[in-house]
Amino acid sequence: MDGLDTLKAKYLTAVADATDESALEEVRVAALGKKGEISAMMATLGKMDPEARKAAGASLNALKDEIDAALRARKAGLADAALDERLRTEWLDVTLPGRPRRMGTIHPVSQVMEELTAIFADMGFAVAEGPQVESDWYNFDALNIPPEHPARQEHDTFFMHRAPGDNRPPHVLRTHTSPVQIRAMMDKGAPIRVIAPGRVYRMDMDQTHTPMFHQVEGLAIDRDISMANLKWCLEEFCRAFFEVPSVELRFRASHFPFTEPSAEVDIRCSWEGGQLKIGQGDKWMEILGSGMVHPKVLTAAGVNPDEWQGFAFGMGIDRIAMLKYGIPDLRAFFESDLRWLRHYGFAALDMPDLPGGLSR
Repeated sequence: MDGLDTLKAKYLTAVADATDESALEEVRVAALGKKGEISAMMATLGKMDPEARKAAGASLNALKDEIDAALRARKAGLADAALDERLRTEWLDVTLPGRPRRMGTIHPVSQVMEELTAIFADMGFAVAEGPQVESDWYNFDALNIPPEHPARQEHDTFFMHRAPGDNRPPHVLRTHTSPVQIRAMMDKGAPIRVIAPGRVYRMDMDQTHTPMFHQVEGLAIDRDISMANLKWCLEEFCRAFFEVPSVELRFRASHFPFTEPSAEVDIRCSWEGGQLKIGQGDKWMEILGSGMVHPKVLTAAGVNPDEWQGFAFGMGIDRIAMLKYGIPDLRAFFESDLRWLRHYGFAALDMPDLPGGLSR
């Protein structure tokens, strides 16, 4: 069959000159497609005698295979060239330092617990813990709360279910962390300085109250402790916690069954422009309750009130977190909204400490 060398040279040159895959495809279709030039020559084999058909068929198949191999090689070469160009323009320097990524978020309640622990640890207070399900003796009786007190009614307290005929003492979800103080005194005796942060439960629900919330209570027992020590301790805490140079506290006489005398504590502040500023202004805001530990509480805990005395205080962790970080609604603390947590949360590895600053 004449002209095969010319045909081969034509298509091999066209393959070599193709600058992209679309041009290469045009060459393939022109040569090997159903209506391609070589395919058309293959169709004429049926009209030849056997000997001529055999020789021509072998030559055409060899030409077809050679052009097909050239097409595949050129396609691979074009792909490699495209990859080289992409690598040249889209490169990444792996020696650059990695971009910092936030590894989790600390909830404001957890952050504030760490902050107040750091502050009170600096004053010599240890952290004490206790069960969240308490007998009513620890939760009420040992704290000098009488049977007729409203806190012991079912509309205020979550009582655990008891089967009919169960004569065991009633148990409750603790309404404060004061039972931890009783357990700490019974275990360690006096002198003692502890704080007791943790969850507590009361039947209340609105913008500033939830059935479960967080509280911290403090206890200091020694031979010569007075209200003056209590005042200094609370002033130092508020100054460090709110990170202001000075604070002013006001003590108002109050009544708690477990302290005598008792006092509500207010802090001087201002709300100019809707922003809370601690330590300045002409407004007062209640932040906690406190007092000297009642002798009956010391006796219940196995501490002789004739030899020892001390102070106690308690405050809501959620509340002081709202005040410090400008969180408007207490209920949002417990809604598991990741957007809220990313906004108000803290970096996982930034542990608060006094020298470095609490809320970095």
